[in-house]
Amino acid sequence: MIDIDSWIAHDPDPKTRAELTQLKEQAANGDAGAQAELDDRFSGPLEFGTAGLRGEMAGGPHRMNRAVVRKAAAGLVDFLQEEVGRDALLVIGYDARHNSKDFALDTAAVATAAGARAMIYPHHVPTPLLAWAVRHLNADAGVMVTASHNPPRDNGYKVYLGGRAVSEGAQGVQIVPPYDAKIAEKIAATSDADEIPLATTGWTEIGEDVIEAYLERAASLAPHQNFSDLKIVLTSMHGVGGETMKEVLARAGFTNVTEVAEQAQPDPGFPTVAFPNPEEPGALDLALSKAASLKADLVIANDPDADRCSAAIPTPNGWRQLNGDEIGSLLGDQIAKIGAITGGTLASSIVSSRLLKEIAGRHGLTHVSTLTGFKWIARVPQLIFGYEEAIGFCVDPDGVRDKDGITAGLLLAHVAAQLRSKNKTIGEQLDHLAETHGVYLTAPVTIRVDDLSLMPATMAHLRANPPTQLAGSPVTSVEDLSEGSQALPPTDAIVILNELGDRAVVRPSGTEPKVKCYLEVIEPVTQSLDSSRAAASSRMAQLQADMSKALTLP
Repeated sequence: MIDIDSWIAHDPDPKTRAELTQLKEQAANGDAGAQAELDDRFSGPLEFGTAGLRGEMAGGPHRMNRAVVRKAAAGLVDFLQEEVGRDALLVIGYDARHNSKDFALDTAAVATAAGARAMIYPHHVPTPLLAWAVRHLNADAGVMVTASHNPPRDNGYKVYLGGRAVSEGAQGVQIVPPYDAKIAEKIAATSDADEIPLATTGWTEIGEDVIEAYLERAASLAPHQNFSDLKIVLTSMHGVGGETMKEVLARAGFTNVTEVAEQAQPDPGFPTVAFPNPEEPGALDLALSKAASLKADLVIANDPDADRCSAAIPTPNGWRQLNGDEIGSLLGDQIAKIGAITGGTLASSIVSSRLLKEIAGRHGLTHVSTLTGFKWIARVPQLIFGYEEAIGFCVDPDGVRDKDGITAGLLLAHVAAQLRSKNKTIGEQLDHLAETHGVYLTAPVTIRVDDLSLMPATMAHLRANPPTQLAGSPVTSVEDLSEGSQALPPTDAIVILNELGDRAVVRPSGTEPKVKCYLEVIEPVTQSLDSSRAAASSRMAQLQADMSKALTLP
């Protein structure tokens, strides 16, 4: 355990220092809850991995705070200067969460004091603008201070490499091994937080010209169609993407856009949603209500840092939110039509629908399946489109080599407008894809745990006792990905297939206390689409029940 008194003595933030001092006093007076909290906060350092840092904001080494951020910044800069020289260029962005600006400024101050060059956005920005800046400015690295769609109490520190630090295929992409371990080693070797030198000036602001270049490129992704009267309802989920999303839509000709007023301004408390994630039940209630009252054509929703995009469409039975696989197939099909002429590769994660592979093949394109996370998807050579089922989409890899909810939202609006001009809907386009390729139905099974030790125990139980039948069909293969393969690096995941081609992919979550199971049923359309969908739905219910049973510990 890290020494509590030493950490408190060297904590540069008076607020967290006082908080820890009080917690220590309460524990000393016999408060069991305070002691448990103190034990957790000092159980070890907050782990720096391929997602950088992410955690609850509070004092202590196992939380997000200014001491932890300064040490992370010092370690990152030390790594960069060893790799590329003292003049390493670091670009920095931040969202509107509590402490995000302070964490970003501390990073700039640490980098400048160490002799590196630091550039920081002068105001909060969506994550895609930071990923854009890494490539646009040929920076050696980028830091985005954000916890994306995590609860209000959290914050994070996302790291990208570029410039001279990595080869061309990884320019502007989030870090992967071994870079995470190398940076973590440097962080572990840093001085106490209050002894890390800080500059008071010397960094520069990223100019509005960098933002303007992003806006121009983003808007150009949708062929200009004069001005579309497509009626769009937009929510930025109390995050930082609203103004950028509106501006990109307007430049591409979409001016009939209504924001959900209650969620339009950045608010780190996220007051109208229990969990600021567009995928969570209830998160889009305000947007769907507004869309119904306006008789809108499309709802576009970004998560708080706008790197992800969700959507909803009107149906005869009311508004329906699309899942990530449906949006991925719509965008993938749109880009594949262009790729059929220009060439390129489509990519998706192993937990996403296999429909994208069929779409790629139909257009004469290559498809690559990767591990989960855009750090893997974005590294695929000749990539022209990539997605993962958790509403992450990369529609312009040459501009932003990461998921980008702004450009994804624009391209989805363009698809809707194209269809509308032909008196068709997104729902009908999804029907067309099903009739062409078959019904690809996806759904999750999630096992939440209070005790984190139950996650590896659940995976071990499944490895030792895999099901022999799924959805009434014999299991034909159980692939353990923990040892890797020719196509994939090692990862803690299991892929199960049955004779009908139904699939279950099981993996522990990297960010939440849950084991996640991603299910897919494929049903050919031999008679009617309705009957095939009904058959797929029935089999999916059985598949969910079977996997829930398989994941239940004895």
